[in-house]
Amino acid sequence: MSSNYRPRFNPATVTNDQHRINHRIKVPQVRVISESGEQLGIISTREALDRAESLGLDLVEVAPKAAPPVCKIMDYGKFKYREQKKEADSKKKRSEVVIKELRIRYTTDKGDFKTKVDRARGFLEKGDKVKFSMLFKGREIAFMERGIEKFKEVALSLEDIADIDSQSPKPGKQIFVIFTPKVSKKNE
Repeated sequence: MSSNYRPRFNPATVTNDQHRINHRIKVPQVRVISESGEQLGIISTREALDRAESLGLDLVEVAPKAAPPVCKIMDYGKFKYREQKKEADSKKKRSEVVIKELRIRYTTDKGDFKTKVDRARGFLEKGDKVKFSMLFKGREIAFMERGIEKFKEVALSLEDIADIDSQSPKPGKQIFVIFTPKVSKKNE
């Protein structure tokens, strides 16, 4: 065996918990809060662990940076479950802004154009933003006016359901327009 021996990685020794619990608390004294929320004062960590074990609960370090650290006697499993529920509820309440991109050309024909506008209408009804983009290759840049006219047609087709949020600041090889759903009177 070489002198550079390192023990194998054991995943059981790694925890993803952000709180130290029970025997992982290494300080000599802690300020303890009982399961009912009453302060028990500053006592030795060993005594606090014995109290928690006698109640069938865990000693959880809730404020590690305090002097001495603050620990609470509680059921850690229930505590983690409540934390996960709060996290899930906050995720449900968050709304993500999704931008759907549709590409058209200044040469897009009526049938394809109607299909793209109908898809955009569906996205807008779901509450997503829609970005129409157009790319000019090589000498096509000479047809910039036709592209801008095509975007005006799109805006007219969607004016009942959407507002223009932003558009490309200056014409270049690529131009775009972003539409947002109109806010209905019910939501205000």
